[in-house]
Amino acid sequence: MARDIARRLGVPLGALSVGRFSDGEVSIGIGEVVRGADVYIIQSTCMPVNENLVELLIILDAMKRASAGRITAVMPYFGYARQDRKAKARDPISAKLVANLVTASGADRALTMDLHTPQIQGFFDIPVDHLLGAGSLAEYFAKNKIKDRDMTVAVSPDAGSANRTRYFAEHLDISIAIGDKRRSRQNDCEIMSIIGDVEGKLCIIFDDVIDTGGTIIKTAELLSELGASEVCAACTHGVFSGAAIQNLQNSCLSEVVLLNTIPLPPEKKAAAPKLVQLSISGLFAQAIERIYEDKSLSTLFEVRNLYGGGFARERKNN
Repeated sequence: MARDIARRLGVPLGALSVGRFSDGEVSIGIGEVVRGADVYIIQSTCMPVNENLVELLIILDAMKRASAGRITAVMPYFGYARQDRKAKARDPISAKLVANLVTASGADRALTMDLHTPQIQGFFDIPVDHLLGAGSLAEYFAKNKIKDRDMTVAVSPDAGSANRTRYFAEHLDISIAIGDKRRSRQNDCEIMSIIGDVEGKLCIIFDDVIDTGGTIIKTAELLSELGASEVCAACTHGVFSGAAIQNLQNSCLSEVVLLNTIPLPPEKKAAAPKLVQLSISGLFAQAIERIYEDKSLSTLFEVRNLYGGGFARERKNN
């Protein structure tokens, strides 16, 4: 992903080596002068989460000590984001801790995508640019899946994902439905009901993260029972813990579309033909270019009518 971003920007990838000492400690070597430079460290804090996080922190510290001018931590996927509040007594708020560590290590700015909750931006004491992946996912479905917008519905697996699902649906000018989810314990949930009309329709379940796949699969099963003609899934971050990929492949989902904010090894792609991974490098390249030139990023978040004819306005008026 970093190579692709650099290619799109027309600059070489920076000279940096990451190794390990004999006891496992991270070793960083910066192979070029960075004094006064605008530096962008691209690192998703995905599995192995702690290894990747420590690498990022040490690279940030090394760049700061090498007198880099402005350092941006580019984290396509921000790990620990789901630990954003005290769900029960004596819980840590790990997302805030990680934000503090990134700031203390020397980052002047953070660039990320689809945080589990947008409020995490407030955990940082530095500027945060928060990109949204819904537009790229919507574009894929507009070109490859949707034949009749009136017979297509975007489905949020729970109330907490309703706003991001609505933003996804606005790109496509389609209606939404919302699942009622109850979580009995960590990584285990039950979808109780679906609020909205899904019978005979193409349903696209939209969420920010697929981890074990339990929520998506149970939502898909309920949609099929309610008469959906086809069920697909779309997400920004494919964490895929445990047997998630195998379970998704064996589910009633016809397709699972995700972005490449987290690397997906070739063997996992080969094991799951249902998975479609889209590159988000172009959007990150645009964001980095605008940050470098001190330009606004707000136009990257605007809702685009992917059918190009003002359909949303016409339907509202009717």
